[in-house]
Amino acid sequence: MQYNYNRNLTANARELRKNMTPEEKHLWYDFLKRLPVTVNRQKNIGDHIVDFYIAAARLVIEIDGKQHTLPEHRAADEKRDFELRQLGNRVLRYTNEDIQMRFGAVCQNILQQCRLTADMLKPVK
Repeated sequence: MQYNYNRNLTANARELRKNMTPEEKHLWYDFLKRLPVTVNRQKNIGDHIVDFYIAAARLVIEIDGKQHTLPEHRAADEKRDFELRQLGNRVLRYTNEDIQMRFGAVCQNILQQCRLTADMLKPVK
C-alpha cells in the first residue's frame, strides 16, 4: 500500500538512515536485513518517520530510547501509534534495553508478527 507522506520530512529521514542508533543498527544488520520481505528504514508515513516498516505485514517497528519513558513522550507516542493504526498498520515498540538484553525474543516476536519462521531468513553474507 502506498501512503501519503510529508515531503518536508524526506531529508530528515535520509539523515536518520545515515545516523542510526546502535540499537537500530543491531536490529537492522543482524536481523531485519535477513528477512525475506522488504524492510524500509526510516520510512515516511503520513507526518511521521518510523524506524522500520514492513509493508507486506503492515508492521511498524519503533525502537525507543529512555526519553520515551517521559510523560510527554509517552503521550506523543500514543497519538502517533493511533494515527499509524488508523492507516491499517500494527505498531511494535521495543526499548533499547529490549534490543540489548532480549534480542532473540525481539526477533522471534517480529517473525511471529510477520508470520515468518527463522528458517526463512536469508543467509548471513
